Amino acid sequence: MYIPYGHQTIEEDDIEAVVKVLRSDYLTTGPAIEEFEQKVAEYVGVKYAVAVSNGTAALHIACLAAGIGEGDEVITTPITFAASANCVLYCGGTPVFADINPETYNIDPADIERKITKKTKAIIPVHFTGQPCEMDQIYQIAKKHQLIVIEDGAHALGAEYQDKKIGSFSAMTTFSFHPVKPITTGEGGMVVTEDEKLYERLKLFRSHGITREENLMTQNEGGWYYEQLELGYNYRMTDIQAALGGSQINKLDEFLARRQEIASYYDKAFEKNINLVIPKQLDHTKSGWHLYIVQILNRARKDVFEALKNAGIGVNVHYIPVYHHPYYQRNGYQEVYCPNAENLYQHMISLPIYPRMTKEQQDFVIETILKEVEKREETK
Repeated sequence: MYIPYGHQTIEEDDIEAVVKVLRSDYLTTGPAIEEFEQKVAEYVGVKYAVAVSNGTAALHIACLAAGIGEGDEVITTPITFAASANCVLYCGGTPVFADINPETYNIDPADIERKITKKTKAIIPVHFTGQPCEMDQIYQIAKKHQLIVIEDGAHALGAEYQDKKIGSFSAMTTFSFHPVKPITTGEGGMVVTEDEKLYERLKLFRSHGITREENLMTQNEGGWYYEQLELGYNYRMTDIQAALGGSQINKLDEFLARRQEIASYYDKAFEKNINLVIPKQLDHTKSGWHLYIVQILNRARKDVFEALKNAGIGVNVHYIPVYHHPYYQRNGYQEVYCPNAENLYQHMISLPIYPRMTKEQQDFVIETILKEVEKREETK
């Protein structure tokens, strides 16, 4: 038996939705795209959504739409997948890493403030594990320094901050639809916004910088005519993917409720164990529980990780601090050090959590990890 750390939930209605598109006239640039975009926009509570080929593309076009370029600095967290910082590099900007709050594991607003310079143009807070960041404080900082906020909500579709969905606050929020995310389109991503001008720019950057919309073109020579207004990319999502996403989002609340059940069961099993630190949730938030992370206090994380892997449990580590990667080390980040992020990285393990995880599987994970963390005590 192998228990992965995350897994998609694909049901017959999802398959039927995809098959319907496969039998239709449009496999790409068809009606399923707009239908999926509308569903996500309505769910989140915003006017506009732009579907793209993956979550990294969503971050990239959001940075482009925000006007990030050469000489601009953008503050983000080191405890994230590399894409949250790479998207700034794609635009010619410079990622700046602020440390994390050691309790929530999210970016620390106080350290954001400390890292701001005259070159700072934006903040990319990442709702790590699905736990919303402390957005009130981040907005106050952004307003004070006239900064753009682009939320990385790859883990957080359906999560809530002060009773509002993530995605309904900032200039732009990005989502990912990778198979282990809250819903999946195979690969895919989306940017949501309330701003019509940003929406038009996002659509341009998604598709080569090309438009057929007459109100945006400099002229119109006829029905065949189009113009390239920006240097864009081919980041389009297919209708096949969008059909799957449109079916999946109908079940998102069900998926999130199941993730909450699993997280609560873990909490109850681990909360009194002095060798483990369980995730802390802020009172005014509702996590999407994309990940369930524990910290191992009494044994080397590597030993516990390998023991769990050998037992057939697909644990993982999310994430290696971005500035540790050789690319970043070769390009000016050798002296970057975020102590809270470093400490978390040394101790954390992501345990399996996904909607179809059974109680028997979860009991096995709990039993195995408790046995492993007790080994050090037995040898004392």
